[in-house]
Amino acid sequence: MNILFIHQNMPGQFKHLAPALGRDPGNRVAFLTKRDDVMLPGVARVTYRPPRDVRKDTHPYLRLHESAMLHGQQVVRAIEAMSREGFKPDLVIGHPGWGELLFVKDVLPQVPVISYCEFFYRGSDLAFDSGEIANIDAICRSRAQNSHLLLSLEACDIGISPTHWQKSVHPDAFHSKIEVIFDGIDTDRVNPDGDETLTLPDGTAVRRDDELVTYAARNLEPYRGFPTFMRALPEIMHRRPNAQVVIVGGDDVSYGSKPEEHPNWREAMLAEVAVDRSRVHCIGKLPYLDFLALLRTSRAHVYLTYPFVLSWSCLEAMACGALVIGSNTPPVCEVIEHDRNGLLTDFFDHAALADKICHALAEPQAFAQHRLRARQTIVERYALPDCVDRQLGLVKQVMAGGNQLTR
Repeated sequence: MNILFIHQNMPGQFKHLAPALGRDPGNRVAFLTKRDDVMLPGVARVTYRPPRDVRKDTHPYLRLHESAMLHGQQVVRAIEAMSREGFKPDLVIGHPGWGELLFVKDVLPQVPVISYCEFFYRGSDLAFDSGEIANIDAICRSRAQNSHLLLSLEACDIGISPTHWQKSVHPDAFHSKIEVIFDGIDTDRVNPDGDETLTLPDGTAVRRDDELVTYAARNLEPYRGFPTFMRALPEIMHRRPNAQVVIVGGDDVSYGSKPEEHPNWREAMLAEVAVDRSRVHCIGKLPYLDFLALLRTSRAHVYLTYPFVLSWSCLEAMACGALVIGSNTPPVCEVIEHDRNGLLTDFFDHAALADKICHALAEPQAFAQHRLRARQTIVERYALPDCVDRQLGLVKQVMAGGNQLTR
């Protein structure tokens, strides 16, 4: 069977599924992407040229739509070229977020398509951080940016959403064709084992018996609660004079926008909040193994998010046996039960966050069972072998001609 994966940022959410299918000697697996610096075992990489930039005079509501059309167009050209060279897909698995799945059914009308349904904009994130009703311009723009997602959803045979909440934001009419399967956490590798000591870039060594507070996001920004976390730090530093804080994340913008008066949110918050820089370490991005070491060392790991996609880092922290203090928002509530396998706190209440962190630092033994149950949650519900097996089962169902999910 010829299987084609499509994701502009290889491997994306298919890091484990693509090699699993590639290990079957009866499969030929290819990955169509814009990246030329990543390889997966058993998977042939095929790159397509990035499309031209969106025109500056395009209507603001349509900028994302135009970009999606351009990506979809390039993918069609690449698929046609692959077909001429002898690779004709029997199955396509891809992410619709950048428009790459838009025209797959038009060039491969008889080929089943599995779409990764990560998010659908229903206003859950609009004006969330301001507490105000979103203006009509933002509401209209949000609806318009679903256009390519809706077209791709209608055209696919089956969808996969990583969490029940992320499925729920998709239109009700399509819920019957979306299965909930998380990408999977490698709990053999992501575990609490080892007496970890991590040396930070400034030479500071942090150990398991330290009062270590950790925060991590791909980029430091409001969507992941970075301002709330920073506003909690002065109280934590005052009440816990031995506490060390390690902040992992870049200075770009993954979601939302940059601050108006500063080049990034890190500098904006450091200008607003006075912290002891000898104890608060903004270390940028970490190599993955060092990141896991940090999670194992953490006494209190903070994960805050808008009603938006759930980050892998939240589940990885739980798998490492960290005490996660998460925001009481729908994506987090799906995995963390307050005072059982972690703690929940109001997204905006930095004083309440500070209280919970200080409690965790002062009485680590009070949360020993929370840590054990956190890992148990991931092992039982999100372990990689189980998730991949379910994904492979879905592939088998689709290839057997099943275009409706079996419950």
